[in-house]
Amino acid sequence: MSSMSSTLPPVLVVPAKPYDYTFPPLKTALLVIDMQRDFLLEGGFGHIEGGFLDAVQASVEPTERLLTTFRQAGLAIFHTREGHKPDLSDCPSSKLNRQAAAPNNTQHSKVIGDGADMGRLLVRGEYGHDIVDTLQPWPNEVVIDKPGRGAFWNTTLLDRLKARAITHLIVSGLIEEATAGYDEEFKSCTLQMIYWSQGLFGFVANLEPLLRCFAPYISAPGASWIINAPPQTPPTFDGDLTISGLQQAYRGGLSPVTVIEAVLNRIEEFSEIDPAVWIYREPRQAVLDRIRRLQIQWPKVLGRPPLFGVPFSVKDSIDIAGLPTTTACPPLARVPSESAPSYEILLSQGAIFVGKTNLDQLATGMTGCRSPYGIPRCVFNRNYISGGSSSGSCVSVGANLVSFSLATDTAGSGRIPSGFNGVVGYKPTRGLISARGVTPACLSLDCIAIVASNVSDARTVWDLAVDFDEDDRYAKTCAPIPRHINSTGPQAVSFNFGIPPLDALQVCSPIYRRKFNDVVKKLQKLGGQLQAIDWKPFENAGKLLYEGSFVSERLANLPDGWLEQNRTHLHPVIESIFSAVVARNSTAVDAYRDLQAKALFTRQAEKVFEYSAAGVDVVVVPSAPRHWTVKEVLAEPVSTNSLLGEFAHCGNVLDLCAVAVPAGTYPVEEVQGAADGANGQLPFSVTFLGRSMMDAETLDIADRFDQATKNNM
Repeated sequence: MSSMSSTLPPVLVVPAKPYDYTFPPLKTALLVIDMQRDFLLEGGFGHIEGGFLDAVQASVEPTERLLTTFRQAGLAIFHTREGHKPDLSDCPSSKLNRQAAAPNNTQHSKVIGDGADMGRLLVRGEYGHDIVDTLQPWPNEVVIDKPGRGAFWNTTLLDRLKARAITHLIVSGLIEEATAGYDEEFKSCTLQMIYWSQGLFGFVANLEPLLRCFAPYISAPGASWIINAPPQTPPTFDGDLTISGLQQAYRGGLSPVTVIEAVLNRIEEFSEIDPAVWIYREPRQAVLDRIRRLQIQWPKVLGRPPLFGVPFSVKDSIDIAGLPTTTACPPLARVPSESAPSYEILLSQGAIFVGKTNLDQLATGMTGCRSPYGIPRCVFNRNYISGGSSSGSCVSVGANLVSFSLATDTAGSGRIPSGFNGVVGYKPTRGLISARGVTPACLSLDCIAIVASNVSDARTVWDLAVDFDEDDRYAKTCAPIPRHINSTGPQAVSFNFGIPPLDALQVCSPIYRRKFNDVVKKLQKLGGQLQAIDWKPFENAGKLLYEGSFVSERLANLPDGWLEQNRTHLHPVIESIFSAVVARNSTAVDAYRDLQAKALFTRQAEKVFEYSAAGVDVVVVPSAPRHWTVKEVLAEPVSTNSLLGEFAHCGNVLDLCAVAVPAGTYPVEEVQGAADGANGQLPFSVTFLGRSMMDAETLDIADRFDQATKNNM
């Protein structure tokens, strides 16, 4: 979200047919249709088809004005391009040959794929296929390549709109002017079909009234913030490291160097408070040099990539070329020659890497107390654990040292420490973000996790990082069956949710049970309908992870004989866990039985989330049953760790998406067994579990809860 969008009202109203169109600007995207050279310029496909270029080109100027307005308002913008793969394997024969095969054809001398003035017609990668110069997309805008039959057919458009929480569209481009370019009568018919029968398909509005709706909330073209002329009095940095806050500050003239210098100073100061957060810190000069290079690359404030100048940390089980990946086991560190794709994507979007964070050794543990680099502490109270294994990542965000962190989640290790540090921990559906370049913990369950201070920021990073990686064996290759978007009426704010039964919640501490009951009430107040669910598949799946043969995968990722050769290098608790795994003597029969059970529990869980009135949108659970002190964990390292995953393990085994969200605080003195005189607050967190590939829908509900909690609703 940009600085200008923060001033927009909740809704805008524009005169339209068949009646006024009311839309929420922050959930509205501009969709610019097919403004390609092949359709607009002489010698292109549209010209060859017999289009009148003057009429078609009349769409460019109004589209440019609308595009400029949306850019100034900082709203979401999508572009489509129609075209086909170079081998035409996605082009139906009917589309390719129908017109050319017409009897007595004299017009269609060329078909899709034939060479023309701007390259092969309607072929991706050719000059003619791209968008005209005056409407070229900016780095923070989405381009959807489609093979035809509509923008939503066989494309990721719906998924990308959902990822950005878009509920309304304003469509421009080759629509009415394009139809007029072939036959003037087509134009009025096209528009009438859209708003026919009281808006059966949509609304039609003129450009000028729409621009007037936005005019009070945006700067005039040519204003200083657009061309990056510094204000006379540079603004000061208020310490807000949220992505939306930094975008707003940078657009207001704040120097990113000022921000990064403040971040580096803060990291240095916090290292005196908790020296166990970092395993590696990027040299100060290297960080400042990068931000200065980005300033040179993107001198204009508008059009910068969405993570421009946003500082982030990386868990030290994720590869960065040229830096050791220790996984908190120094003797086994290695120096990769290639960075993880997830890291590279974030750099390409302008993010600023500041260091690699501590973790439980070999990403094995959920307490944060199993690293030779020290024990990171809860940012609320140093006597309490930070959680793990992504301990340093969550502390770095919770202490406001970075805007977000790239972590991992195999059994809840991105969610549990987030909950213990008052931040958001998001485990996407496995395979949406490439896990290549991550040191395996359990390869079939590992996934990248995102830690951020709010759901909106986590969603932004996820949306940017999602990219199919054909070299990741667990990458998802297909999209789910789409679910519709409720954008208006009472359905827009209602949702169904389930919770574990009372007997399952008895494992929680008394204060956690009370806080969870408060969460249920708040969700109902937000429009949630509580429904009874079958909790057994979630409970049984969670038990598979460590009570069955699946834990053997932690050794399957290592070479034969590795444990015997490296026992002395391991943290004592890690060594005892691995030895216990070996002692189980799990067989192939055990593994296959557990795989069959996993398939059964997955199918049963799918029924809980089924796309019907009987299904729920999310299952809400405490992120952990209780918050241990460091002293308690050191005294009982295995049993305390095991309890923490009670509600987390199932998310990985069932391949769910899961978002841990802060849900308020409670006084330390209320904790059962707390020492006399204890004071301060500790955070409470709940996790929203959603069906695999239903990330956007799950994030929608989690975000509403997050905002309501922060606003004390």
